[in-house]
Amino acid sequence: MTTIHFAGKAYVCEPRQTLLDCLQTQGAMVPSGCRSGICQSCLMRAQEGAVPSLAQQGLSPHRAAQGYLLACCCIPEGEMTVTLPDTQGLTCAATVLQRVPLNGDICALRLHPDSPLDYRAGQYLRLYHQADTSRCYSLASVPTVDDYLEFHIRRIPGGRVSGWVHDDLQPGDRVMIGEAVGDCVYDEQLCERTLLLVGTGSGLAPLYGIVRDALSQQHTGPIWLYHGSFVAQGLYLQPELRALAARFPNFHYVPCVDRESVESQAWSARVMTALDAVMADHRSFSGYRVYLCGHPDMVNAARLKIFVGGASMSDILADPFLPSGPS
Repeated sequence: MTTIHFAGKAYVCEPRQTLLDCLQTQGAMVPSGCRSGICQSCLMRAQEGAVPSLAQQGLSPHRAAQGYLLACCCIPEGEMTVTLPDTQGLTCAATVLQRVPLNGDICALRLHPDSPLDYRAGQYLRLYHQADTSRCYSLASVPTVDDYLEFHIRRIPGGRVSGWVHDDLQPGDRVMIGEAVGDCVYDEQLCERTLLLVGTGSGLAPLYGIVRDALSQQHTGPIWLYHGSFVAQGLYLQPELRALAARFPNFHYVPCVDRESVESQAWSARVMTALDAVMADHRSFSGYRVYLCGHPDMVNAARLKIFVGGASMSDILADPFLPSGPS
């Protein structure tokens, strides 16, 4: 057992117990969400004590050097003193430019940050409703193409952040955002490789950014984008994606729906899951660069099938949209 010091109190941490479980089971108020190191809701900072390397996976080198850690992935190796992050220096202010409906459940939120944001298309960042209420959303914008930040935010029933975005935010409102993180980005050194992008729901957001980033950098290899939805009304950005496909012969857009309808026929959507369409269209994934975004069940199933189909695991980049509590 070891001792954890937090907010003026001492907590006993059992062997192999995570820092998050140690604090929460003993009544400490620590934000958390996915509990797997993805959503970063449980970000904390070590003031004293060694930080295990696993607790800093996914954090920027700058944050790691400052002692930030993910409490859900931190199994203390000795006595530690930790605090909740000082949001000054982790966030910057931004102005709401637009909130545009994309379909019945998803809207595009466009922001203009006060200071230039260092980011890559396909990364994600944290949007703060209040100091203790925030969620991570993927970027659909491209820094060399767009002069704003764009997110595709799905309304979650009862969601505090998504409901606030859909119902309350107006142009001119001020919000706080965190720094961009994530490695689901385009690599210009792979300009001749086949890119395969598979997403469901608002998982299209980072893929839309990655596709436009690749095309703006004159990617010469084939680019396949599969977007899946249960019904046709869940698809969005069809005109924009079809226009890109018409303009760039190497870009192929494949909308997919689970349930056939008049809309799906009108939009020439494939009546099958996005993953089934991928497996029907591609016999081998050897040499492919793969991006998977959206529902974690789809991401996990696709990662396995595409790996078995010949893709290197290091070439499969995934961004599962894990729940982080009501959002």
